[in-house]
Amino acid sequence: MADKPDYPFSLTRVFDAPAEAVFQAWTLADAVKEWWGPKSHQTIVAQLDLQPGGIFHYCFQGADGQKMWGKFVYHEIAAPQRLVFVNSFSDESGHTTRAPFSPSWPLEMINVLTLVEEMGKTTLTLQGNVINASPDEQAIYLASVGSMQQSFTSTFDQLEAFLEKGK
Repeated sequence: MADKPDYPFSLTRVFDAPAEAVFQAWTLADAVKEWWGPKSHQTIVAQLDLQPGGIFHYCFQGADGQKMWGKFVYHEIAAPQRLVFVNSFSDESGHTTRAPFSPSWPLEMINVLTLVEEMGKTTLTLQGNVINASPDEQAIYLASVGSMQQSFTSTFDQLEAFLEKGK
């Protein structure tokens, strides 16, 4: 697919907070657990090692006790402007696994988070794409971009509320 964009998933949001505060919300365990993930779930941070090659290993736990594990592997950290990480589902030990909702969901997705501050407000852009994916996995990812944007919009609503509490 020659005309495939580098990052078919892209979402931009402006937060009424400095870039440093937004960056810390993404990179400090006590902050991330307050806003990351579905609103209906508690986020448990098993590990957050913010360095290239380091891992953010987390769990979303529903009210029924059901758990879904995931992880980021950090590739680039340029505080407070940029984070590059590979996101995947995992097991409790941090081993990469298939998504619990689809055996054809891609194993790994590259994500680029950029933060640009202007006059005390920060524009966050999150872009993503699959890596090391089969054509079927790529197609499933592309077909899911709209629903991922909806999910992240809800998650960013939680980030906004978290940042507001910190003022």
